[in-house]
Amino acid sequence: MIAKHMKSDSIFIYPTDTIYGIGCNALKTDTVKEIREIKKTKHPFSVIAPSFDWIKKNMVVTNEEYLYKLPGPYTFIMKKKKPTFLKEASESATLGIRVPNHPILKMVEQANIPFITTSANVSGEETITSVTQISKEMLNKIDFIIDGGILDNSPSEIIDLTKKKPTILRSSKTA
Repeated sequence: MIAKHMKSDSIFIYPTDTIYGIGCNALKTDTVKEIREIKKTKHPFSVIAPSFDWIKKNMVVTNEEYLYKLPGPYTFIMKKKKPTFLKEASESATLGIRVPNHPILKMVEQANIPFITTSANVSGEETITSVTQISKEMLNKIDFIIDGGILDNSPSEIIDLTKKKPTILRSSKTA
């Protein structure tokens, strides 16, 4: 049921192994644009990958040993095989890839689509660790909330895998 809605134009707020995210089917460009407007940002978004095969098919995999850290609280910045792939999520030649250690991953796997994942807050504001923190403005613009209770975690650790030597761009106390 949820996987069916994930394939549609629905916008979700959902828990992960880190914090609450807001997302949609990454292939639905108009819906991705709506999330960009809700968050008031032009920053690149990441996606929850539906499978490791999907990652290998669409991304340039260097430092493959890092994939063995997944699922987990990491976002890996990887080079796209086709620079225009998921352009609305990230206009650059790279894309953030997440495979969370959380039941949301099973839903994305069932939907078999890349799913936008970005923090469920307006850009620059505090991250959301409980659905009670979601602003009324944001609540009025989403279709679904999956309440995972209070999340006592940090945002994901971001590691750039586009160069020979991986670089930590954001550290995380939970990673």
